[in-house]
Amino acid sequence: MWKTTTVILVVSIGIVFFLRSNSVSDVPNLPETFWGPAKNKEASKEIRPFVIDVPRSVIEDLNERLAKKRELVQPLEDTAWTYGISTTYLNDVLDYWRTKYNWTERQALLNKYPQYITNIQGLDIHFLHVKPYIPPDRKNIKVLPLLLVHGWPGSVVEFQKIIPILTTPRPNKDFVFEVIAPSLPGYAFSQAAVRPGLAPAQIAVIFKNLMQRLGFNKFYAQGGDWGSLIVSNLGALFSDNVIGVHTNMCMPFQKSSTFWRILGAFIPSLVVDNEHYSKMYPLGYHFGRLLEETGYFHIQATKPDTIGAAVAASPVGVAGYILEKFSTWTNPDYRFRPDGGLTEKFTLDELLDNVMLYWVTNSLTTSVRIYAECYSTANNQNEINDLPIDVPAACAAFPFEIMYSPESLLRDKYTNLLQFNHLPRGGHFAAFEEPALLADDFVEFVSKNEDMRKKTGNKDVPKKIKEPTNI
Repeated sequence: MWKTTTVILVVSIGIVFFLRSNSVSDVPNLPETFWGPAKNKEASKEIRPFVIDVPRSVIEDLNERLAKKRELVQPLEDTAWTYGISTTYLNDVLDYWRTKYNWTERQALLNKYPQYITNIQGLDIHFLHVKPYIPPDRKNIKVLPLLLVHGWPGSVVEFQKIIPILTTPRPNKDFVFEVIAPSLPGYAFSQAAVRPGLAPAQIAVIFKNLMQRLGFNKFYAQGGDWGSLIVSNLGALFSDNVIGVHTNMCMPFQKSSTFWRILGAFIPSLVVDNEHYSKMYPLGYHFGRLLEETGYFHIQATKPDTIGAAVAASPVGVAGYILEKFSTWTNPDYRFRPDGGLTEKFTLDELLDNVMLYWVTNSLTTSVRIYAECYSTANNQNEINDLPIDVPAACAAFPFEIMYSPESLLRDKYTNLLQFNHLPRGGHFAAFEEPALLADDFVEFVSKNEDMRKKTGNKDVPKKIKEPTNI
């Protein structure tokens, strides 16, 4: 037995040295690719005010499709949501959507924050831009720019409740945030690329250019889901521009992390603290759960247009496909409930607001292409995800996130990890589920980082390069 253990350790050490010796350290200079159609080559760089205004004909068409929907196949007995969304409950949601959901009121709510569109690298990029209100007696408060990035199957709808928390000064803090929350390219009102290659790193380039277009040369970045990878890429590629990175889907991304996860199955103490052991092991259980929840991932990473065409053809398809994720990714136990636990953390109106952005813009297909771009051979060869992130960083680990990464693995990726907190509740859609918890964690990180900046002599408040006249 001891011989086997010794062999495993020797081989493991050799693999570790191999992985580390082949780690990527040179930051590539990604080109500012033109992603749009040829007609956009003459597009203005103007920042244009935007208001969601869906034609009445689109809503009438939606209601007609809902009224004439095909009868759904009944679920198996006693399966709840373990086979996917329960069509019994989905019927209730669809009926609510058609008879009680008021788009006129919801559209007005979605328009409560200032929105804009500007063309960057050939694509019209939609974003919310919310400035803080600073009371007259708080004139010395610092305003810090914050790039807030969503993922799939979400949208800027996820940030409706966290934005006012972030843009309201706190009594015990000398800073507040000016929030810029863009729709990812191909999502909702942001234009989709017309050629392959727009992966998260390339989106990071676009968003860095967006922030500079708005006049911010230095800024904080926060994200979950794809947003976590995009803001991490920003930190790796543009360390001179990113003051700090905070994510709520904390993933190390390097190839070596897989090895450490496997090794931890034999010697857990090398990887994870004992109190968090059950979040990673037994490996077979967690791997099985990951397989159960990532079938969508494989098809979207290989045949995104096929699933896009099938799902986007019907509002029933869009709702069923998206809402199932808001059940099981919020809490895996919800899949055992007849209602999927959907209204534990969300209202049906909030969930349908998000679904509506996919439906009225017909963006389901273009939204899922990011999976294929991220896992393409060309993107994997650039090894950007293996780059270390040296800017100050923080991780908010929510208990029902799809996959858990321990602090030990994250420190190999985030070399300046200032904060790693385990939050008491919440899942994948943290800003949507637990806005106060996420905001508090982010503010705690920024407070630590700003204190460090003061101590090291970097006391400057990020200033605008210029003040766009139409913001």
